[in-house]
Amino acid sequence: MTQAPTDSLDLSRCADEPIRTPGSIQPHGFMLTLSLEAEPGPTVQQASANLARWTGIPAEDVLGLPLARVVGETAAARIAAELEASPAVSRPAYIGTVTVDNGAHFDVLVHVWDGLLILEFEAVDRRRVADFRNLYPLIGDFLVKVNQPASIPEMSELAARRVREVSGYGRVLVYQFDSDGHGRVLAESKEDGYESYLGQHFPASDVPAQARALYTLSPIRVIQDADYEPAPLVPALNPATGQRNDLSFAALRSVSPVHLQYMRNMGTLASMSVSLIVKGKLWGLISCHNAAPRPVPVEKRTACEQLGQILALVIESREDAQELQFRLDVRRIMVEMLGHLTKGADFLENMSGVFPELLRFGRAGGVAIVVDDRVLTYGDTPDEPQIRALADWLSLRGHTEVFHTDHLKDVYPAGADMVRNASGMLALPISRIHQHYLLWFRPEVVQTIEWAGNPRGKQAAPSDPTQLSPRLSFQAWRETIHGRSLPWHAAEIELAIEFRSALLGIALERAEQMAELAEELGRANKELEAFSYSVSHDLRAPLRHIVGFSDLLIESAGGEDLERRQRFLKNIKESARLAGKLVDDLLSFSQMGRAALRPTTVDMNDLVAACIDKLGMEMQGRNVDWHIEPLPSVWADPTFLHLAMQNLLSNAVKFTSGRDPAVITITSEDEPEFTVFHVADNGAGFNMDYVHKLFGVFQRLHRMEDFQGTGIGLANVRRIVERHNGRVWATSSQASGATFSFSIPKHPIN
Repeated sequence: MTQAPTDSLDLSRCADEPIRTPGSIQPHGFMLTLSLEAEPGPTVQQASANLARWTGIPAEDVLGLPLARVVGETAAARIAAELEASPAVSRPAYIGTVTVDNGAHFDVLVHVWDGLLILEFEAVDRRRVADFRNLYPLIGDFLVKVNQPASIPEMSELAARRVREVSGYGRVLVYQFDSDGHGRVLAESKEDGYESYLGQHFPASDVPAQARALYTLSPIRVIQDADYEPAPLVPALNPATGQRNDLSFAALRSVSPVHLQYMRNMGTLASMSVSLIVKGKLWGLISCHNAAPRPVPVEKRTACEQLGQILALVIESREDAQELQFRLDVRRIMVEMLGHLTKGADFLENMSGVFPELLRFGRAGGVAIVVDDRVLTYGDTPDEPQIRALADWLSLRGHTEVFHTDHLKDVYPAGADMVRNASGMLALPISRIHQHYLLWFRPEVVQTIEWAGNPRGKQAAPSDPTQLSPRLSFQAWRETIHGRSLPWHAAEIELAIEFRSALLGIALERAEQMAELAEELGRANKELEAFSYSVSHDLRAPLRHIVGFSDLLIESAGGEDLERRQRFLKNIKESARLAGKLVDDLLSFSQMGRAALRPTTVDMNDLVAACIDKLGMEMQGRNVDWHIEPLPSVWADPTFLHLAMQNLLSNAVKFTSGRDPAVITITSEDEPEFTVFHVADNGAGFNMDYVHKLFGVFQRLHRMEDFQGTGIGLANVRRIVERHNGRVWATSSQASGATFSFSIPKHPIN
């Protein structure tokens, strides 16, 4: 590409400049592109138009010729030998220094790209190869010093000094790009007489997005003389592609004429830029300037490139460490808050109890919680109506996830009235159903940015005679920015999302606990009702009998019917015994819910045998046929389990009183997580329509006259089994017996 004259520049298209395919090279060397065919061998496909200046052969005359016909047999043989030893790749590599037939010396760089072998010949005064011996002590010294504790600006300043020492440039800057593409000068090394840009900002338009993308791919770019006349390639189009050559990686690649004008306006006629790639992204540049044209030999460029790579690694390491420490600090605060939030039952009370931690978590000036009609605030926040309006706006906008901004007024017009204490906001929805928010507010931070010249200097007035200049001035230009807060750190956003998940988890756990408590309360209420019924009915019945027979005994006190008086006394005794048993069972049932479990290994064969032995009195004179299969051992409280099994076997004996023989079978099943036991009998059974009442306290499915009992035994069984994290159930066919089953988990009880 021929450099465009300054009076024809279209500055509005800076970002569209074909910087990768300029069609030309810088003239301090020449370029040859060769075919990749092995047979009949590579031949010249293109040559830069300045070939005649360096070799005496016009570019048009070498097309189709082998390399030796252009640079001479000796130089061509040297290049061929180097390529055979180290085949060319997509990134340029220095393969040596050659002397062409006219006696001129050139450093040769080679790479393969765009379907061609690209050879670049940079003119040098020496005939020997580049000397890299000074590179190693330089890199070694730098490595030692960057390992010392130091900040990124300090490391950058050290790198700037080293690069200036190596390159000889008059000024070296290290600057970092921000998220908007603006660059801020972190470090500088300069000779006297050069203007200082330390601490100043360069607008993103100085290095357009396409240029930043190219810097990411190609880590170094040198402009030896900003007043150069580009040398176009001949022919202009790549024979392999039919398009202009992609010279992204070529060291001699010509640059945008707009940029050259930019350099001249800056008073810089030579420049070198070294990319600082951190985590695969362009973090910043080492930017070198010189007032006069200045060549930088390949060995010095390589040294600077290496220094840039080391500095980038150091920056990455420092940033990783800072990031890790920051995340640890924020996470520590979050864990501290969650510890408090799990203690009480009242969510709002818990949240308000950690207000100071919430402020530290968000590095905020104020925090607010919006839950239904309540708004709780802490610190410096907007007033309540403003917070309510803000919550409504968040709801209307459908912000169901974390929302954050460091310039609220730009996205929320009413935010203009809250700039002082709410220029920034982080909003965290804390309910999936309701419009509840946790809001952090950050105050305004007025920023004064010192630009290296007016960043809008490119937008000169049409009547401005110097409108064709990319930048009219590089004198310090200050800009004051209002209405913004400190930006939200990525870690703060991520941990806020994590905090939200934890809050929702706590809320869910609390809801489950409440549901469980409600269920237990419901069950307790039912038991209380049954207890009341029992006290009013079951317990009153034997007491009534006692009173009634006592009255009869008194009335018959004068009588001589001893048999009748003995019957009355027997009834009184029996009623008193029943009342006592009822009280004992109530006490036993109450203890089932309070006593601690002491689980151990229980041999169920022994336990069942002991229970049957205990039932001896109840079975006197009866024909009971026991069928007991070998039973496994379980991990349970032996006392409690004995009571449960005793109740089941006692029930089986009781409800088979009308059978001869009574058949009672005890079996077990081995399930993956549980051991299940069954007690089956051939007794009276029960109506399955009322099975839901079977294990309720003081519930009886048969008349007291038919089968005596307090109605607490099966309630005790269920309470014991459930305290072991097991389950109890029953099946029956009326008059054909019943089977009671319960399961005990195999894993230890918590």
